[in-house]
Amino acid sequence: MTKNQASHEQLKEYIIQTVKKQKPETAKELTKLIQQTQQLSEEELTKLLIELENEDKLRFTKQEPPTPASARAYIFSQKATGYWTTIALAIATTITVFTIPENAYPIVYIRSALGIIFMLFLPGYTFIKALFPVHVPTKTSTESLDPIERIALSLGMSIALVPIIGLLLNYTPWGIRLTPIVLSLLALTIVFATAAIIRENQAKTSETSTRHLKQSSL
Repeated sequence: MTKNQASHEQLKEYIIQTVKKQKPETAKELTKLIQQTQQLSEEELTKLLIELENEDKLRFTKQEPPTPASARAYIFSQKATGYWTTIALAIATTITVFTIPENAYPIVYIRSALGIIFMLFLPGYTFIKALFPVHVPTKTSTESLDPIERIALSLGMSIALVPIIGLLLNYTPWGIRLTPIVLSLLALTIVFATAAIIRENQAKTSETSTRHLKQSSL
């Protein structure tokens, strides 16, 4: 091993020891600590950090943006993509049902596909999401619903909710007709989806506050 190679390995070992002793939270903090004692440019230091990461001696994780404190800010943040996708899908289905005739082939298949999702998935999905926005109340291996569990529960809950809506409509002046059923499902989906996103914001805000409290007490 040449002198330059030895110096290179010593620098990498020094970086590892600095991480263990100083425990910097970000790569930027680590860079400042190293540059206090070593005459290295940011480019040279970046190359060393990349090498250490490739050798699986250091791991860098992408820092998530902070969770907005208010529900309004959370709804209009990037974290609410699923909420807006659900709302858009429900509204698109409603428009499709009222604008595409039943005999308009083959475009009617789009109406049928969206209608199936609208009736057999979205009401149950938003209801389950409102109940379990982040964690489930019982202790499981992950304490959260995996995608398969959430899909299965969503289908089952939708199958239960849609007949209940039909039964309630039967005792109203509107009766069990296409328009009141579609509008009722749209309203129900929007209400459940909004409740879910608000509860998700509350859960994540509380989780972040607890984490910060634990860190500050160490």
